Amino acid sequence: MNTSAKAIRFDDYTMWVELTDGRTLGVPLAWFPRLLHATAEQRQRYEISYSGIGIHWPDVDEDISVDGLLAGRGDVTRVPPRAA
Repeated sequence: MNTSAKAIRFDDYTMWVELTDGRTLGVPLAWFPRLLHATAEQRQRYEISYSGIGIHWPDVDEDISVDGLLAGRGDVTRVPPRAA
């Protein structure tokens, strides 16, 4: 059975993702700058995919996979600066 998201909530610094296997993941909002800078209303307007493995925020164009959260990956759309 694949683990999937079933509910999401936020506090000032953390996104809490409730999973179908009973776990709840606490993920720092700092990992996802679009969500960090979104309004509370924008954060609450999310869509969980039919399979439950993806989460989408249309207002801020953010997509996050449950597998990525479980692997500890944050926003991978930005390339880190190169070392000098």
